[in-house]
Amino acid sequence: MTLRRIGILGGTFDPIHCGHVDTAHAAQEALGLALIEVVPANEPPHRPQPFASGFHRFAMVALAVANRSGWRASDVELQRAGPSYTAGTLREFHERGYVPSELFFVVGADAFAEIGTWRDYPAILDAASFAVVSRPGYPVSEMPLRLPQLAARMTDPLSAGQQGTDRSIILIDAPTADVSSSAIRRRLSAGESIAGLVPRAVQQHIEQHGLYTSMPPGRGASDAPKTPAAGRLHGED
Repeated sequence: MTLRRIGILGGTFDPIHCGHVDTAHAAQEALGLALIEVVPANEPPHRPQPFASGFHRFAMVALAVANRSGWRASDVELQRAGPSYTAGTLREFHERGYVPSELFFVVGADAFAEIGTWRDYPAILDAASFAVVSRPGYPVSEMPLRLPQLAARMTDPLSAGQQGTDRSIILIDAPTADVSSSAIRRRLSAGESIAGLVPRAVQQHIEQHGLYTSMPPGRGASDAPKTPAAGRLHGED
């Protein structure tokens, strides 16, 4: 049987930015992934609701992946009512016929450092391999020290590519843009440029629809919880 190696990148994507794109690209290159599914969340657990609607967030993701071979926007979480949990999304892919050895959940090292707060931990680690990519301030070289209980499962892309190696935590050291969705929202709210921080087509969509230029009463552009989003690796940025 030929394995279908696919990457899954999830997030609120409010908005999607170059850091997200760099992270998924690094995983695709390191692991030879045939497909990258980019999955906007419906409702991030334990966080304020997204500023942009699901329609706009999906549209921005679709624009960001439009010219990338093997990338596609997925509405699997937007179609599911209630909070979006990684565990539920992986079950959805299993129900579609994928086995854990075919799935590579792509995540920044900063977010993976909070894996212990995710729903269904530690069982979730058996649902897919986790492709952990360096983020500014969070080099993957520090992951064994940050998560010593998982160090034995950590490996490099070359070892992960060997036959029979699956459900690993694959550490990928690659440069990714130092940007966050909250920083982009702050800049837009202040009337500042976001050129180079998001894909050009995403910038055009934001400008065309006037997204993030004014914040709802009682919420600031940088609103975020003080604790990790339990069960969700990619809740905010």
